[in-house]
Amino acid sequence: MPRVQLVDDEGTNRGILSIDDAIKLAEDSGLDLVEVAPNADPPVCKILDYGRFKFQTQKKAAEARKKQKTFEVKEIKMRPNIDTHDYDVKMKAIKKFFDEGDKVKVTLRFRGREMAHQNLGMELLNKVRTDTAEIAKVEAEPKLEGRQMVMVLAPTAQR
Repeated sequence: MPRVQLVDDEGTNRGILSIDDAIKLAEDSGLDLVEVAPNADPPVCKILDYGRFKFQTQKKAAEARKKQKTFEVKEIKMRPNIDTHDYDVKMKAIKKFFDEGDKVKVTLRFRGREMAHQNLGMELLNKVRTDTAEIAKVEAEPKLEGRQMVMVLAPTAQR
């Protein structure tokens, strides 16, 4: 005869009983017999309202999802010959993304003959790196991918 460890609706341990006895106790109290630890030896069953139990676990899962911080990777696109004011506007946007806890992917696009002056692009990305040094760390070093140079920055932990 299969046996289970029974915990009643008040939370007191009733000891090891046969499944039939556990089901009878659950029916007498007007509640359900739910297996809460199937891998234990013997399995642990609890007398409770199953609908309420399901609702509580869904509620806990939703609460856990709500507390999770999801971060996005925002993208800032620039050109190697960007004007100073345009650069300042882009830097303001980058700082705002860091304040929100998001990562930033800085993409530098080369067109036509600009490919011959990749050193200007590297200088610009290094300038971005130094301007954001106190609030961000470089997660992916600048690298050339086709006609664009890409660098990923992440906000530092002490924010």
